[in-house]
Amino acid sequence: MVTAPRVLVVVNSPGSGPRRLATWLTEAGIEIVTEVGKDGLSETLSGVHGLVLLGGGLMPDDYEQAPWLHTERKLVDEAIARDLPTLGICLGAQVIADVAGGEVRANFGPKERGSTMIYTNAAGASDPLLRSLGSGAPMIENHQDMITRLPETATLLASSDAIENQAFVIGEHVRGVQYHPEAAAADLANWDDAALSEEGYDPAQLAALAQANDAANTAASREMIDAFAREVHEWARSQA
Repeated sequence: MVTAPRVLVVVNSPGSGPRRLATWLTEAGIEIVTEVGKDGLSETLSGVHGLVLLGGGLMPDDYEQAPWLHTERKLVDEAIARDLPTLGICLGAQVIADVAGGEVRANFGPKERGSTMIYTNAAGASDPLLRSLGSGAPMIENHQDMITRLPETATLLASSDAIENQAFVIGEHVRGVQYHPEAAAADLANWDDAALSEEGYDPAQLAALAQANDAANTAASREMIDAFAREVHEWARSQA
């Protein structure tokens, strides 16, 4: 009997679940194994064929608030060593960058909220996942911490107007993206309007722009996750 490849999805914040990413991976024939960091994480990646690390309002080494990051970082080390298909999103990307020798700074640089254009460079345009963005596509952003320096082993794939390090790859299969392909325009309805207003944003304008860009965002995000699923299937076949 043929079994579906398994992807471990690490939830770093209960409010930042996999959303549509889980639906798309399931439709692509992937079995999702979700683990919430505060409840404990698997010690190894044995038995899984891909790894997704979701976001959360933490730093990659914030062990006081998130002691499970010790284990998450070990999983990232293993994923890099095995070149396992891996997708780090927002905090997940920052964990990968930090573990691999890059630099992440807290509350540093421009904040990015809502729909933001992400532009691929030459490497991104030929990358199996990032080429889904074409020359550029609108993605949902929600961060105030940033990757200020990529690891020496990483290749930059995409940037925004404000932030250079929006997407990168280590090896062939370990990628990090600062933006949120799992988030859709409708998800902005759950954001803290008061906090956004304090930062100088108009929540209604953010929601309207995200909705206007929703079709393009969804198409590019779905294509990217489908490409990730294909890499997981290929990796699983190579291990059979």
